[in-house]
Amino acid sequence: MADIVVCGGSVIGLSAALMLARDGHDVTVLERDPAPVPESWEDAWSTWSRPGVPQLRQPHNLFPRFRKILDQELPDVLDGLVTNGGTWVNFVANLPPFITDREPRADDDQFGYVTGRRAVVEYVFARAAANEPRVTVRRGAKVRGFAAGPGSNGTAHVVGVETDDGVLRADLVVDAMGRRSPASEWFDALGARPPVVESQDSGYTYYTQYFSGELPVPMAPPVTAIGTFLVLTIWGDNSTWSVTLWATSDDHALKAFRDSEKFARVVGACPLHAHWLDGTPITDVLPMGGILDKYRRFVVDGAPVATGYAAVGDAWACTNPSAGRGLSIGLMHAQRLRDVARAELDDPLGFARAWDAVTETELAPWYWHQLETDRARLEQMTAVREGRAELVSSNAPLPPRYALAERAAGFDADVFRAVVETIGCLALPDEVFSRPGLWDKVVAAAPDEPFAMPGPTRDELLALLA
Repeated sequence: MADIVVCGGSVIGLSAALMLARDGHDVTVLERDPAPVPESWEDAWSTWSRPGVPQLRQPHNLFPRFRKILDQELPDVLDGLVTNGGTWVNFVANLPPFITDREPRADDDQFGYVTGRRAVVEYVFARAAANEPRVTVRRGAKVRGFAAGPGSNGTAHVVGVETDDGVLRADLVVDAMGRRSPASEWFDALGARPPVVESQDSGYTYYTQYFSGELPVPMAPPVTAIGTFLVLTIWGDNSTWSVTLWATSDDHALKAFRDSEKFARVVGACPLHAHWLDGTPITDVLPMGGILDKYRRFVVDGAPVATGYAAVGDAWACTNPSAGRGLSIGLMHAQRLRDVARAELDDPLGFARAWDAVTETELAPWYWHQLETDRARLEQMTAVREGRAELVSSNAPLPPRYALAERAAGFDADVFRAVVETIGCLALPDEVFSRPGLWDKVVAAAPDEPFAMPGPTRDELLALLA
């Protein structure tokens, strides 16, 4: 078995470490943030300092695919989420009111998952890693770059990492340093060919407030478009929840969302969301912007940038967090990393090529689908602001070829399940909507026009923020 170093001790880095360790490898996790793991979930939420996780107190969803992989690979972590107050959610528990077919389906359990605030989720994973015999987590460990050794055919070969304490050697270095990973710069320092990097600002800014109390009953989809802004509502752990307003970053008038009184006015003016304010605020309004859509590929023209290295999760690709898929896709990636390591780790060149093939074939379609969705939403919100479009769809829009399915989901039970199957990362849209007979149901159920969710017009919104 191998010695593996994982750079980054957040959820995806620790997931990869746990799965690799349980496959027999010795894993060292290097986490830059020095703060020790808190003693309780309460301390994790209130006092844990994790500057390396800038979205620690922003909303997250874990989704059915995340739960499914935990069931398969890390059942103790799933138990930890539940024990520490995670909330069970099922997408089909509250079908849209216009769906008359309320009969359950045999596989409805697949839509269930446990959710919680990111700080609490981090705490549960950190505790699991601390209790894993083959995992060593070094907190406050700063990685300065890659250590290189002899490669083959002119390809750089990573044999470990440079730290403040010297070189830590490894048979494989896993990059779980997130969207801000400096791997490209470190490869440049080794004289390696540069990876493919595509990066752009997502174009969104988010404003979130957390509450506690009796959990609100959802009356609208978790993501609801209302003209030039969207509302995101997510249950958390331990009787908490979050409400998020988000808008395009260039819509300067809506930066007033950061004011708690104006935030409450806007949410209160949305009839299906106002009751989400019926709790005790436990934070101020927390803004988040400057989110990048970023994609990296470490095989160029068929040749690996380096061997002995694997990027996982956001260190490979990330989009803006509006869909809440980041942790679910990252966990999918970590699971497949374990699988490829099991088959190919003894052959560095073969491993690099196999890891690229798995990433591009199985994971990259999720990235490109999300990018297409986000761009469609951004264009739609801008058009409404400029008076070029009416208020439209209540859900986060699918790419144009599936817009009809989004409309039909509110009226047909099977189409609804198909749409939430894609939202929950259980299957890609191309797979779901190619099933025999399903598209006929989409066409039959879809109304002629999108359903506009109730909420303030643009003029009313600006008046609320005045």
